[in-house]
Order: sequence, then C-alpha cells, then structure tokens
Amino acid sequence: MDTPVIDAAKVEAFAMRAIGDITAGYTGVLVSLGHQLGLYQAMAGAGPLSAKEVARRAGCAERYVREWLNAQAAGGYLGYHAVSDTYELVPEHALVLADEDSPAFVPHAWNVPAAMWSDQPKTLEAFRTGRGVAWGEHDGRMACGVAAFYRNGYRASLVPQWLPALDGVVAQLVSGMHVADVGCGHGHATLLMAEAFPNAHFHGFDTHAPSLAEARRHAAAAGLTERTSFTTARATDYPDHRYGLICFFDTLHDLGDPVAAAEHAAATLAPGGTVLLVEPFAHDRVEDNLSPVGQLYYSGSALICCAHAVSEGGRLVLGAQAGPKRLADVFRKAGFTHFRRAAQTPFNLIYEIRR
Repeated sequence: MDTPVIDAAKVEAFAMRAIGDITAGYTGVLVSLGHQLGLYQAMAGAGPLSAKEVARRAGCAERYVREWLNAQAAGGYLGYHAVSDTYELVPEHALVLADEDSPAFVPHAWNVPAAMWSDQPKTLEAFRTGRGVAWGEHDGRMACGVAAFYRNGYRASLVPQWLPALDGVVAQLVSGMHVADVGCGHGHATLLMAEAFPNAHFHGFDTHAPSLAEARRHAAAAGLTERTSFTTARATDYPDHRYGLICFFDTLHDLGDPVAAAEHAAATLAPGGTVLLVEPFAHDRVEDNLSPVGQLYYSGSALICCAHAVSEGGRLVLGAQAGPKRLADVFRKAGFTHFRRAAQTPFNLIYEIRR
C-alpha cells in the first residue's frame, strides 16, 4: 500500500480545532462555577468592575476570581478594559449567563456533559455489549441539566408560538380539556400550559420517579396541584382520559417502541384530538445534519437517547436525529393520516398530528 502524504498544515489546523474543543470543556466547568458562585449575577448590569469588586460582590476569594475572570475574558465571555484593569459582563452576554429566566440561559446545560463524564463506565460497557442505559441509571445531573436547559426554551415558545400553530387547539384549551404530557420529566412544559389555560386539566407521565417528585414540587410551588397530576407510567400504558391533546416533548426518539407509543396515543385521543410532537431539529439525510447543531444532537443521541431506547427493548431506536420522514412513518404505522410541520426553530421541529 502507498504511504499517504501527510499535509502538515491540515494536521496543525485540525489539532487546533481539537484544542478548541478541549478549551470549551474547560470553559464549561468555569461557566458552571460562575453560575453557582454568583459571579455572573454579581457582574450583571454593574458595568466595568475590578477583580476585587467582583470578588467582594460574590463573597469569593479575589485570587481565584481574578484567574476565573482572565479565563472568561480570554474566551470572549467577558470584556476586559486594560487601562482600568476591569472586567465587564455586557447585557447581551448577561442574558446567556446571568438571567435564569432568559430563553438563551445556558449554565445549567453544562450539567449534561458533566453527567456524561461521570457515566463513562456505563457507556463503555454499553458500546461493547450493546446493552442499554436507562434514564434513571445516569448521574443525577443529567435529569436536572436537561430539564433546566429545555425549560426556558419552552417558556419562550410553547404557549405563545407552538400551541397557536396547531389548528383549533388553543380554543379547545381555553374551553377546557384533558392534556397528556408523555415523558414529562420535571414537568416544566406541563406547568407552562397549566398556567396559561386554567380550564384544562393536565396529566404528566414519566418512568423516572425522581423527576416526577420534582414535577410535583414545582406544581405545588406554582399553586397548580389541583389541575395537574404527575404519575408513573410508560408511553404505552398511561390511563385513558380521552385527551384533546397529547404532547411528546423531545421524548419520542428516546422510546424503545415509538410506534407502540403512537398507537397508545391514537387509542387515548378524544375524537378530533391532536398530538403535538416536538423533536430535535434534523434533516432526513446524515450529510445534511453535519453542523454544530447536528454534532450536539448526535453526541447526545449516542450517550443518552439511543441508550435509553435500547434499555426499553429497542424495537425501533430512532435517535435524536431521526428526521421528518422517519417520524412521519412512525405515526402512519399507528394509523394517523395527518402529519404537518406546524413550526420550527434552529433546535426543534414541531408537528401537528391527527388521525
């Protein structure tokens, strides 16, 4: 065989790309620390601050804070003013790093890769043996990180954009009907809908008991326990309340038998009812998903989504980049005839599905 000719410039360029990814991992640790220590909150809206001022405001040791500030400035997260030796968190970055109610807030998301590293022994075994890793087998930071990451995105889009994009559903919610949230997790999406539509009744179902406990706690804090319930059930056996709306929020692709889940939805829908399917944004072909968003979702799919689907028997392991054609085929097999893309974002596809 001919020895391949190595292009040294390409080696160097790719090595620097890999170093950039490692740097991102380091940065994630510092972002998480900055959030938990209140460093971003201390800087938000304050203008330029010295390291001593940031440390005093956050109640931290100045020498550590200065090094953290320098790392954040080097990564472009903070501005540095050399003349005054001060650091600044500009308002646009504060929405991403300091405002927990902002749709762009990201620090909680770093819990997910932290959990992935912690779970690596399970993942190694799964890759070698083909066994699954159920949601509840992951480090606790996984569920917390995923729930917090999606919460603000749903808050910005679910009630004001996605539900109105479904034909006639908002009017039904206003009048009052039963709604199922399948794979509800911490219940954030369920509660957003319950807050907006006081005449409807909302039922959250999940197999992960700790997440359901969190959902009940959130419901109590919001004063919504009378119109919400959170119950242990699978996507194929939750009770039939003749639902006017059944929601799968970034859940279907995690299931071991998505066709059976769609069949159960068909069996429990009220006449004229709607399925709201929210899935990660994807095209049908791999070559069209080779982007930063695709990289994010394929990575999560390999370590979380496919692993859970396999743990449930893996009759059809869709993965997080299933794409529109495969998703539509799932519901066609379950007897649905109407499958319409109602909305989309850079991160999600939103479908209206009816029989």
